[in-house]
Amino acid sequence: MAKTRPGRKDLDSYTIRGTNKIVRAGDCVLMRPSDTSKPPYVARVEKIEQDNRNNVKVRVRWYYRPEESIGGRRQFHGAKELFLSDHYDVQSAHTIEGKCVVHSFKNYTKLENVGAEDYYCRFEYKAATGAFTPDRVAVYCKCEMPYNPDDLMVQCEGCKDWYHPACVGMTIEEAKKLDHFVCSECSSDDDMKKPHATFSMSPGPDGKVEPKRRKR
Repeated sequence: MAKTRPGRKDLDSYTIRGTNKIVRAGDCVLMRPSDTSKPPYVARVEKIEQDNRNNVKVRVRWYYRPEESIGGRRQFHGAKELFLSDHYDVQSAHTIEGKCVVHSFKNYTKLENVGAEDYYCRFEYKAATGAFTPDRVAVYCKCEMPYNPDDLMVQCEGCKDWYHPACVGMTIEEAKKLDHFVCSECSSDDDMKKPHATFSMSPGPDGKVEPKRRKR
């Protein structure tokens, strides 16, 4: 943690202006953008300081939305997906509009109801280079895309892989009525098992695989 500068003191908490919501180091917050037509920025509070004029500043670590990253938003990025960046900043505490929760990907997929304050993060992001950690993630379906928790998928009872209804010739309504599903490969006489592919998020010779298979 950065040292407190002369004339400043550390604060344990800050009450968001006009509310009774209390922010502490480690909390995730929504911060007002200069362009009010844009959605609020999301950041994790690292430290809260007050100067000798009683101005409160927060040191934050920014989350990036997919469209704010170098590669832009991709098909598999969920509406509530964020990347934890290596971009730190100091902002006036008055720009904090509210609190939010940034879940792990695993915990987000287990939520019964997703509220306006719920987001998730499965990647860390280097703002200068556009590199991601982990560098590779598991892919599913015939389209071989990473999992988007916003999309309904059906699981094959044979290979246990997940498929988008449209990729196997079904509508969403038909998929919701299914009691059982077997993909075309498992229903054929060919018992050959294909290796599980991965999707590269950013250039690099090696990468971890995210072993994630969840159904909404």
